[in-house]
Amino acid sequence: MITRRTALFALPLVLSPIRGFAQAVPQPPSTLDGVLEKATRLTPLKVVLVSRNGETMAQRAFNGRALNGATNIKSASKSIISALVGIAIERKVLEGVDQKIATILQADLPKGGDPRLQDVTIGNLLSMQAGLSRMSGPNYGRWVSSRNWVRFALAEPFDGEPGGSMLYSTASSHLLSAILTRAGKKPTLALARDWLSPVKEFRISDWERDPQGIYLGGNQMAMTARSLLAFGELYRNGGRTAEGRQVVPADWIAQSWTQRTNSRFSGDGYGYGWFLRRIGGEDVKFGWGYGGQMIYIVPSLGLTVAMTSSDTGPSARSGYRDDLHALLGDIISAVRTA
Repeated sequence: MITRRTALFALPLVLSPIRGFAQAVPQPPSTLDGVLEKATRLTPLKVVLVSRNGETMAQRAFNGRALNGATNIKSASKSIISALVGIAIERKVLEGVDQKIATILQADLPKGGDPRLQDVTIGNLLSMQAGLSRMSGPNYGRWVSSRNWVRFALAEPFDGEPGGSMLYSTASSHLLSAILTRAGKKPTLALARDWLSPVKEFRISDWERDPQGIYLGGNQMAMTARSLLAFGELYRNGGRTAEGRQVVPADWIAQSWTQRTNSRFSGDGYGYGWFLRRIGGEDVKFGWGYGGQMIYIVPSLGLTVAMTSSDTGPSARSGYRDDLHALLGDIISAVRTA
């Protein structure tokens, strides 16, 4: 059965009468322009940028949106938090992924707290395997309504074991932001602007903070699609800028793209702040934010694709995220034949 999602980006067919019957005859793959023209049917879609080997192949704004407008990239910012952790480790600001978080967040640990807090590592937070109670979904509202987000996240009962199953939680990313702030002795935004300054066109336009002034790790970060693409290009290029300056360690990118667990919702692999999935016959690394904020990297094709969308509705339950995956699949097909 052809559903709405599969039909949206289905290969165009023509009918050819043979012996009184209509037979579907596949047509050549769509051009990139044709693929993006079909994408206008996706009402939430704002901007799509396509780059191959550092050269822009296509850029289009949709449904009356501005090409250079800033968008709340939501959880796609978790990939940026991961990059900052990798840089912090390379600069000796942090010891490594096996460093225990309790040594840094000691002042915020609850008295008589769960002894497993002493076992949680930076790597556990990055891969969403901390075992801490999930502060995404139904728990998100009460978490961000609390007076101290870091202490609240550390005081809640454990939902699992450190190093166990994936428990996707924005609180885990926020703890990383708190760790970067404490260890780096600067706000996370200042660290991002300093450490990622060599990346041309990368800008964080706005970013929410918690009641203690810690920038929200993994949500509420505003960027343009162009800035998101610039970040993706940095990763596609092994952590180097176009001018050859190493910004993110190459081995950190390899670690971040190594599967450590799986999402129980989508089945996708997950590394350090990056999802891993096969799309269009290629291995794809991607950051994903609520509403459909996507940064896709297809290393085998030298391809980076940024997509921004309205952030007012979910993308997973609605099937819109699958529409974006399908759109990427069509982009991959068009790029292969370009």
